[in-house]
Amino acid sequence: MEFKVHEESKSKITFQLLGETHTFCNALKQELQGVKGVTLVTYKIDHPLIGVPEFMLETKGIEPRKALKEALKALKKKAEDFKKEIAAKL
Repeated sequence: MEFKVHEESKSKITFQLLGETHTFCNALKQELQGVKGVTLVTYKIDHPLIGVPEFMLETKGIEPRKALKEALKALKKKAEDFKKEIAAKL
């Protein structure tokens, strides 16, 4: 995955996630929606086969990069917990 910022301010960031699909993007969007201070998060992929996900994140009271880091940390923990649960069942 490659993170490419297009625009950034104190309350807004737009970026691309090269090499990702709806699977990861939906999970990230869901986590971002739960971060306190996030007022808007959305993404689009223009073409289903060759498109690159483009995110827009707007915040109030928290820097967008900090909100993104919080969401990624939470997503990573959920993935690790899921992996442990699966390993325990096998």
